[in-house]
Amino acid sequence: MILVFGKSGQVATDLQRSKDVMALSREDVNLLNPQHCIDAIRNYAPQAVINAAAYTAVDEAEKDEHTATIINGDAPMAMAQGCAELGIPLVHISTDYVFDGTGDTPWHPRHHTAPKNAYGRSKLSGESGIRNSGAIYAILRTSWIVSAHGMNFVKKMLQLSKNNVALNVVADQIGGPTPANDIAMACLKIAKQLIKDPSKAGTYHFSGYPDVSWAEFAVAIFEKALNPVTVTAVLTENYPTPAVRPYNSRMDCSTTQETFGLTRPDWRIGLRAIFKDLKEIK
Repeated sequence: MILVFGKSGQVATDLQRSKDVMALSREDVNLLNPQHCIDAIRNYAPQAVINAAAYTAVDEAEKDEHTATIINGDAPMAMAQGCAELGIPLVHISTDYVFDGTGDTPWHPRHHTAPKNAYGRSKLSGESGIRNSGAIYAILRTSWIVSAHGMNFVKKMLQLSKNNVALNVVADQIGGPTPANDIAMACLKIAKQLIKDPSKAGTYHFSGYPDVSWAEFAVAIFEKALNPVTVTAVLTENYPTPAVRPYNSRMDCSTTQETFGLTRPDWRIGLRAIFKDLKEIK
């Protein structure tokens, strides 16, 4: 059995498609009390742990970095300590926000981290705690998560298109949209490989292909939805937000493929699956 922290989030929801998973909700484990994470790992004694829980309100984190750091930093560190105690692997989902978001070179796991907002700092804190825990771990950084559930860019665009025939969308932020189901399947495969071969532990990247701007992604969404919305490309500076957003979310996923045999998923295929799921949900 693989124990998953998180139950209602995008990746956690897709992880529960696997019969090998036991998912824990906020009601089951209070991440604001990291000791609860260790207690849960001891109680369930799983073969591996996947952390799909996180404080993801990027702008809200600017006002409450303390809470974000407990959930994204202290809780994952406690999970890692619990895993180290039992000698089992931890797969932890992280983010490209740990980098400074500049340039146009895809981020490699060995590149220097320098987060520009509170959310990124909280996620980097979690990474550091995991690395120092003595656990067998895989930190899997990803970007632009989308699915048929939860709040994400695909659902936001579809919602906005109900009352708008034209939308302004940022075009100078570039990254790889990543379907949550692909991340879930990657986490499961990595966890199972780490059980057999702990030497594969380390930090890895996993994002969708090809890299696009948010505006280009929006066009693809409306084309798939057969929705004639006109997308006007705008600059980030025209849409100020409390938290600084990265211009460059491109990710070098080569070591993930070399180590685990996982290739970057084609988000266009994933988008078709998301639309199918949305019809089933209705």
